[in-house]
Amino acid sequence: MKGIRLGDYNQMTVVKKVDFGIYLDGGDEGEILMPARYVPEGCKPGDELTVFVYLDQDERPVATTEKPLAKVGDFAYLKVNWVNEYGAFLDWGLMKDLFCPFREQKMRMVKGNSYIVYVTLDEESYRIMATAKIERHFMPEPPSYIHGDEVDLLVWQKTDLGFKVIIDNCYPGLVYDNQIFRPLHTGDRLTGFIDCVRPDGKIDVALQPSGRRQTEEFANTLLNYLYENNGHCSIGDKSPAELIADTFKVSKKTFKKAVGDLYRRRLITIGDDGIRLV
Repeated sequence: MKGIRLGDYNQMTVVKKVDFGIYLDGGDEGEILMPARYVPEGCKPGDELTVFVYLDQDERPVATTEKPLAKVGDFAYLKVNWVNEYGAFLDWGLMKDLFCPFREQKMRMVKGNSYIVYVTLDEESYRIMATAKIERHFMPEPPSYIHGDEVDLLVWQKTDLGFKVIIDNCYPGLVYDNQIFRPLHTGDRLTGFIDCVRPDGKIDVALQPSGRRQTEEFANTLLNYLYENNGHCSIGDKSPAELIADTFKVSKKTFKKAVGDLYRRRLITIGDDGIRLV
């Protein structure tokens, strides 16, 4: 669809207003309808709108101001609304569900369940569709990350080693169990930090920044905790690692470093009953 990015956001000009909506300038594709229920109040010919373009029930391009949960080129965690003899139909936040044919499913999708999928254009029909065979859609180029880089993560699936994640909507990665101090679930979106890129291109990810930055960030968290709890924390550096992880979502090592940092700055005292603000 030359000139229009199907399954994506487009900047378009209002051409004319009709009873059932407005028409937008679609360039080589001609005029594209935006149904009345999506038209912003006060919209008039000549206005520029940012719209999402997809195909309606009759496979015609249509514009909307609604924002889908994913666009073409995105990985997403989507719920199955219904299934028929051709495939599954996923809720992606628009009136028309997103189709995932059986040939693009790893296992038969079940109504009511959610799955990690990739949104793409079917090369044969040029329709927007989802595929659960996501591995083929990761970036082929080796990543240029360095240790400590902050990244966006989409939690993919549990493994024996930890959790597979999708990094910056581009690369697969792994968070090891010993780096996890909070419950994780498939579909969670969170911030992570690059631990290392291995020679084979595989990426290890941490959920906390490493080194000095992590200590500084958690020291501030601990200070805020003390201010909010009458200046006292009953957990100390001799407390069990599990209790520290459950309370603060950090390792015991990070906790002890932050306590030492605050103590050296004479902001806290350490006693048998825990930590107190000076």
